[in-house]
Amino acid sequence: MTEHRALVLVDVQPTFCEGGALPSPGANAVSERVARYTRERGARYAAVVTTQDWHIDPGDHFSEDPDFVDTWPPHGVAGTPEAELHPALEGLSVHASVKKGQYAAAYSGFEGTDEEGRSLEKILRDAGVEAVDVVGLVESHCVKETALDAKQLGFATRVLTDLTVPVSPELGALAREQMTAAGVELAESDLG
Repeated sequence: MTEHRALVLVDVQPTFCEGGALPSPGANAVSERVARYTRERGARYAAVVTTQDWHIDPGDHFSEDPDFVDTWPPHGVAGTPEAELHPALEGLSVHASVKKGQYAAAYSGFEGTDEEGRSLEKILRDAGVEAVDVVGLVESHCVKETALDAKQLGFATRVLTDLTVPVSPELGALAREQMTAAGVELAESDLG
């Protein structure tokens, strides 16, 4: 059914969950749902790929006086527990893991590479992927940007809205408007 579709798990990391540096309300629960969905439905996909904010020295992306638009408090610091994948994902089998934002701001998973230096686009193309389902953290930022890039690159793109959460309801509504305008499909998963 979805043999040419990939599942992209965007930044499902403790740094974006309650108790982390940049928490979004409900992010821990979404992480648990994403993990459950991937365990129960992952075999449907041609590829399952994770992305992570993995900041080493991202320059002015980090600020002691952040504006929460272009600058942020330190988060997703490479090598820290907050930057690792959420514990709910432990033991999941994935085809590739992409890290982004090492030395600059990076919102889209398409700005990162895996350990072999392959971009997310190359990973998906090599797997014969034509369509993607995007889930994870957070809808208003990295999920949105990853979905917009996927669509722009020609992938049929869907965001599973029950497997993501925005920073705020207002930013979530804006993100959904932007994604819909770009031709990204918004749908609920069949997780129930």
